[in-house]
Amino acid sequence: MPSKNTICLWFDDDALEAATFYAKTFPDSAVGAVHHAPGDYPSGRAGDVITVEFTVAGIPCVGLNGGTAFKHSEAFSFQICTEDQAETDRLWQAIVGNGGQESVCGWCKDKWGISWQISPRVLLEAMDNPDRAAAKRAFDAMMQMGKIDIAGIEAALKG
Repeated sequence: MPSKNTICLWFDDDALEAATFYAKTFPDSAVGAVHHAPGDYPSGRAGDVITVEFTVAGIPCVGLNGGTAFKHSEAFSFQICTEDQAETDRLWQAIVGNGGQESVCGWCKDKWGISWQISPRVLLEAMDNPDRAAAKRAFDAMMQMGKIDIAGIEAALKG
């Protein structure tokens, strides 16, 4: 039974490639049904993959091969909470090393233009630290980072 709420991501023509990459990269992710167009459409032909059902870290998604009319922006991103530096490094490198690009404050973009926030739990907890001076130090440290360095966040918390 389909989910009541599903994120639809627009791709030029490579939704299956993206879904397959996400499924092998992120825990609790999988490719589900692949649907083929029953007839020709403005950016494709009968038989082309038109939609792909998949999950990313447990979130139901559908990839739509809709052509080049729309592009992704940072206004939408997946935020993936990591437990340690090894997981942070692995996910960051998977995205950036597969044709993606680095950004700042734990953000990167995959080769399809989808934005990702690779956010270690330590960073998320630091932002809520009741010691607001420590939270600000951690925040200021994050603002200088590309990929988040957990040791740097922990050092900033300690002052």
